[in-house]
Amino acid sequence: MYKYPVYQPALIGKEQEYVLDCLQSNWISSKGEYIGRFEEAFAASLKIKHATSVCNGTVALHLAMLALGIGPGDEVITPTLTYIASVNSISYVGATPVFCDSEKSTWQMDPALIEGKITKNTKAILVVHLYGQATNMAEVMQLAKKHGLFVIEDCAEAIGTKFLGKAVGTFGDISTFSFFGNKTITTGEGGMVVTNDETLFERCKHFKGQGLAKHREYWHDVVGYNFRMTNIAAAIGLAQLENLSYFVEEKQRVADTYIKNIDLSKYEYQERQTDRFHTYWMFSILVKNAEDREGLRAHLKMNKIETRPLFYPVHTMPMYSQRFQRHIVAEDLGWRGINLPSYPALLDEQIVEICQILNSYGN
Repeated sequence: MYKYPVYQPALIGKEQEYVLDCLQSNWISSKGEYIGRFEEAFAASLKIKHATSVCNGTVALHLAMLALGIGPGDEVITPTLTYIASVNSISYVGATPVFCDSEKSTWQMDPALIEGKITKNTKAILVVHLYGQATNMAEVMQLAKKHGLFVIEDCAEAIGTKFLGKAVGTFGDISTFSFFGNKTITTGEGGMVVTNDETLFERCKHFKGQGLAKHREYWHDVVGYNFRMTNIAAAIGLAQLENLSYFVEEKQRVADTYIKNIDLSKYEYQERQTDRFHTYWMFSILVKNAEDREGLRAHLKMNKIETRPLFYPVHTMPMYSQRFQRHIVAEDLGWRGINLPSYPALLDEQIVEICQILNSYGN
């Protein structure tokens, strides 16, 4: 058992009340009032027109690909430094991921490298707002407009994150969110697809509900999927969303306390940028040398502090490494990075203790 797990959800609102209401009403599956309430409240929180709930963040990405009509022969440019689900969603529809390196300063996909990746087969750019930081959406959208490309935003780790004062998830053609148990708000398992485009919204609803025709009962006119969220999950999500501002504020406090107490002669961290609001889903550091990382993680584990490695660049994984590539910044970050405990209930004095143990390594 860890004294300080890397993450734990904060169920501090009306989760129990809303779930009990579902149970008492017998609306526990993919119909019920909380689904609509959660979708409407989520869209309103982003100031976007449409939101449709799904059963997890991975299928949210898959659904976005389906709605855009991306398929075999198409290429999608994506960061290599991301969670595997981002890239797998491209493969699910038979398209080809084209990997892009990261910026040293932000750890996000480097927009300066995107244009060199565009070919006649490029259909979309998949942006991932990694660890609560925002990608430079001004440059991404400019390139997409210039070349007639779709933009998908993967905001699984970035609810509440902003670029130039505007919420991520509202720049692209379609965007996705995850509500897994370690996300800023959770439904246990769950996700959301959002868009300002009415046609994309209708296509998402069509595909996620088994391809059921709109005006004929039990008639299916496309090969659909069962990607629907349950009413119970939506009830939890609505209660969580009601406390989003509190969770984001606590994330800022956790990050600030780490920054004040870690030894910056030993470690780097993912810094805030003046043009964006970083929500610090995970507070992450870099060791000086890649060979030091596992020793530090073992030291922290011995002191009952759980950590995670930064995501390994996807182009280095067996199923995506058939063609040798180098993405130097992503590889460097991936080999040196560690996620530290980052949950809202973590007290300042506990973070100070973690930092003391962190700073003592190698002394």
